[in-house]
Order: sequence, then C-alpha cells, then structure tokens
Amino acid sequence: MGNDPTFPGTGGRIEDLVARALAGERRSIGRLATLVENGGRAAERVLTLLYPKSGHAHVIGITGPPGAGKSTLTNALIGAYRASGDRVAVVAIDPSSERTGGATLGDRIRMTDRYADDGVWVRSMANRGQPGGVAAATGDMVALFDALGYDPILVESVGAGQGEIAIRGLVQTNLVVQAPGAGDHIQALKAGLLETADAHVVNKDDLPGAGRLARDLLSSLDLAWPPGSGETGHVAAVPAVIRVSAQTGSGIDDLMRFLRTRNVVVDNDAGMAVRRARARADITARVTAGYLAGLDGILSQIDDRLVDEVASRRIAPGEAARQVLATDQTRLDNIDT
Repeated sequence: MGNDPTFPGTGGRIEDLVARALAGERRSIGRLATLVENGGRAAERVLTLLYPKSGHAHVIGITGPPGAGKSTLTNALIGAYRASGDRVAVVAIDPSSERTGGATLGDRIRMTDRYADDGVWVRSMANRGQPGGVAAATGDMVALFDALGYDPILVESVGAGQGEIAIRGLVQTNLVVQAPGAGDHIQALKAGLLETADAHVVNKDDLPGAGRLARDLLSSLDLAWPPGSGETGHVAAVPAVIRVSAQTGSGIDDLMRFLRTRNVVVDNDAGMAVRRARARADITARVTAGYLAGLDGILSQIDDRLVDEVASRRIAPGEAARQVLATDQTRLDNIDT
C-alpha cells in the first residue's frame, strides 16, 4: 500500500485515516469528509475502503421550500434520536457562494448546540449549482458516514421548492416539510414534490392555517393515490401527513414513530430491485459525469486551423469533428454527424 494517496499536508496515508476514523477519531473523520467532498482519486480510494461497510443506515431526506423550518426540524430530530442513544450524521446542503463556490451557511452556524456531542456529526456542503438542490458528492458523503457507523443520516437539502426532486434517489425516507403561509404550496407540490415524499411534515403547527394545509395535502394525496395503488419496495405506499411544531416539540414523537416504522431493511426481491435501480442510476450518473469532464480535453483540439477550414468550406463540419475524435474510437463510432 505504499502508493496509497495521502491527505494533503498531513503525510498520513488514507488507509491510516480510515482506520482512525473507524475508531471514532473525529479529526480523521473530518479529513475523510473533506477528501470525499473534493472528489478525485483520493475520494475514490476512501470509498473503495469504506463502501463495503456501508448500507446499514436509515438515510432520511429533509426537503421543502424556504421558510418551512427544515433546519429547526433537523435539530429536533437530532435531539430525539440522541435521546435513544443513536449516533446521528447530518449532511446539510447549502447554497453555493458565487464568489468562492463554498457553502454560504456553513457548519459553524448550524445547530451550534450539537458540536459538543460526540454522537453527532454535522457536515455542510455547497451544492455548486447542482440541479435538485443536492451536491454532487452527497451520495458519497452519505456512504462515508454510513460506513463509520452513523445511523440515521439526515440529508437536508437546499430550500429550492419543487426543484428538490433529486434527493429521492439518495434516501430511504423522504420528508417534505411544509408550513402555513409559504405561498401556493399545493401548486408547488403538483410539480413533483408530492410524489417524492414518504411523509409530508406540516411544520409550525401552532400557526394559523396549519390545519387547512394538512387537509389540502390529504385531499391532493387522495387524488394522486387512488385506492389500491402502491409502490413496490416501500413500507408505506401513500405518503403520510404529520403535523409538528419543531420549535416546541409538538408532534415530534409522532414523526419519530413513523420514522421507526420506515427503518426496515427490505431483503426480499422487491427490495433488491429498488437497490439495483439506485445502483444503476448512480453508475450511469458517474459515467456520464466522467465523459462530460473529458470533453474539455477533446474540445481543446478544435484549433484555429480546423475552424478556418470549415469556415472556408474546404471541409465539412462533420469531417472536422471526426478529425478531433480520431484518437477516441469509442466516441467516433457513436457520434452522429
């Protein structure tokens, strides 16, 4: 293992960092999380070592429009799980800073009362403009904390309304948080969030309009899930509607009971079909990203000579493209010019 990549500036091998992280050393856990978020060969090495140890945690998505109280709900769930002795990890996806590309909210101003607790890890990640409110490395970060023994893992995504559909493929249970007075919530849900939820959490239940919001959600679900419909591989086919006040703690026990029933490992054929579908989607996304990243090198071969020849009508654009792709037979065979 002499060629094992090292974490920059430490001189320590990734294999050693992994061993210390598995033993619970928080500094090593933080370094591994940074490697995973940054991607590249080092991140691949981390996941090669740890991925076989993952697959046991209950991964819970927390999504919904801005102002619904997602972070407050996340904090309430941390407290409830810690009261039961569970080790909790939070992957909080923040909007990207336009100047730095980093997370604009950051770990330190989120859930500050949790940092003294060794049983809680909160990691903020910038979404860097990724569609669906989910950072590109979110799945890898979840796998890291899963392998290190955190269960559950809460994934709180950017408050981007109906755009937050990509999180569905990363989690076992998806909570869509709504609050009264957040605008035309039902219209937003019709655009996709209605179908992505395993439960709609009506937060700020102490405010006027919470009851009406819950009734509207139930009516919409009745239309979307007619009697007899179901979803293969899920514990509950029709999303639940649960009223809570994350600020006061009201209804959190009801939400926890729901989450405990969802924390079921499905080992039958239907469950394996769901896992296979997620695995195929993950591989496909990574292959696509790899090919798109490689396009920069290929496009750099479009030099002035080729541009001039096409502009002067000496060669056709398709011939120019084939010259650029001549060193990559796979792309050459599949290009349609």
